[in-house]
Amino acid sequence: MDLRIFTEPQQGADYDTLLTVAKATEDLGFDAFFRSDHYLKMGDVDGLPGPTDAWITLAGLARETRRIRLGTLMTAATFRLPGVLAIQVAQVDRMSGGRVELGLGAGWFEEEHTAYGIPFPKEKFGRLEEQLEIVTGLWGTPPGETYDFHGKHYDLTGSPALPKPAQEKVPVLIGGHGAQRTPRLAARYADEFNMPFSSVEDSERQFGRVREAAREAGRDADELVLSNALVVCVGKDDQEVARRAAAIGREVDELKANGLAGSPAEVVDKIGRYAEVGSRRFYLQVLDLADLDHLELIASQVQSQL
Repeated sequence: MDLRIFTEPQQGADYDTLLTVAKATEDLGFDAFFRSDHYLKMGDVDGLPGPTDAWITLAGLARETRRIRLGTLMTAATFRLPGVLAIQVAQVDRMSGGRVELGLGAGWFEEEHTAYGIPFPKEKFGRLEEQLEIVTGLWGTPPGETYDFHGKHYDLTGSPALPKPAQEKVPVLIGGHGAQRTPRLAARYADEFNMPFSSVEDSERQFGRVREAAREAGRDADELVLSNALVVCVGKDDQEVARRAAAIGREVDELKANGLAGSPAEVVDKIGRYAEVGSRRFYLQVLDLADLDHLELIASQVQSQL
């Protein structure tokens, strides 16, 4: 069972803060450090000092860490042209010695596009599908050969398909709640399917759809890693849970219902319920990045029991 630390820097975090959390992630034995790919804060926070770019951040962390996996949940297909994205991810993978994973989604937050002058197309799913085809196609083109793609949204001719990642295959993550197109896309392109902020019951239904789509595509459904992303709020006692919930502006009962919250024993029990429906990996959304004691508690009293 992998536990990964998942951060939301657009809510207010500079690079030094992210570096501190990433180093703690590595030192405490977690499997990976992931971050969101957003340029605008959400909700009632000031977001200061402002956004950091996901792939520039990961490039820095690639040189400052040695063991942990690094990736995005999820890079927005609206932010970068697919050829540029393939170059960026391959370069960061080389900088890390082969520790990068690419989570790629369609993009959904219209306000951040408006705020920074990024086009927000009406038809996004088709662009995502073409980006997945192009990025994986560029990486998979044998050295010395060229890559062509002629689609509705993107057109590539005679690409040298360079650079190549350090890994033979960079793991690709796809996630979401869509009942038809999302499972089909995961079956075709994904190494991992992630269910974000969902109940055990909803996860079980979507995991079933993804596994069935994989079988229909001729894949072994067991090849796909199934995972969940959930907000985490753990405390040694009720008072500590309440303090940590207040620090992120959430209610304890709501966090217990919709996330991984409570005592270490409660959190281990809930992780077990997700594991029973197929989840093998958890992205713990940590919202208070200054509270490194929180990570230490999770490592010593939750991760140690899994």
